[in-house]
Amino acid sequence: MKTRTSLRPFLMLFFIFSITACMSKKKEEAYISKKDGTTTETSETDLIKKGEYLVKIIGCDHCHTPKKMTDQGPVPDMDRWLMGHPANATVPEIPENVVGPGKWILMNNDLTVAVGPWGTSFGANLTPDDTGIGSWSYEQFKRAMTEGKFKGMENSRPLMPPMPWQSYKEMKDEDLRAMYMYLMSIKPIENVVPSYIPPSEIQ
Repeated sequence: MKTRTSLRPFLMLFFIFSITACMSKKKEEAYISKKDGTTTETSETDLIKKGEYLVKIIGCDHCHTPKKMTDQGPVPDMDRWLMGHPANATVPEIPENVVGPGKWILMNNDLTVAVGPWGTSFGANLTPDDTGIGSWSYEQFKRAMTEGKFKGMENSRPLMPPMPWQSYKEMKDEDLRAMYMYLMSIKPIENVVPSYIPPSEIQ
């Protein structure tokens, strides 16, 4: 008796593999990292969660989020999360002969303005609005974070204190990418932060 071989199981397997391949191409962008000789795949959602964790423990909101004053002091205003120094806020008058080499460094009670020997710097808008970092590429973000370049441009001025970019020079690319992806996922807020003021223009 002749045994007929059914093609149905093979066709089913082919169909399953085809569907799986298509889904893999259409799934969320993934970031591949190698550690200890193994390859792990992290989804975009997981990267954003990791980025949120890093942004919060690093304390980006300390200088980049306006504050609400409470009995325990200033706390981040979550409605203005990472929007930088408010464009319409006034800067307190700087006392004469207080700021300079060997003298004081001052901050407003919002912690979004810092004054010192370098001049006056304002916490930047880190939201994905066009007035923030919405038009930045990842390479710009990385350059700003690890090389201290204004707007992440190669030939731009240095980022001024209190931005601690020197502490971020050794950050892993996967961590920087996670932070970038998180910042690009938050609510965009239109807010044009004032320009840096050199020390010669303070007094």
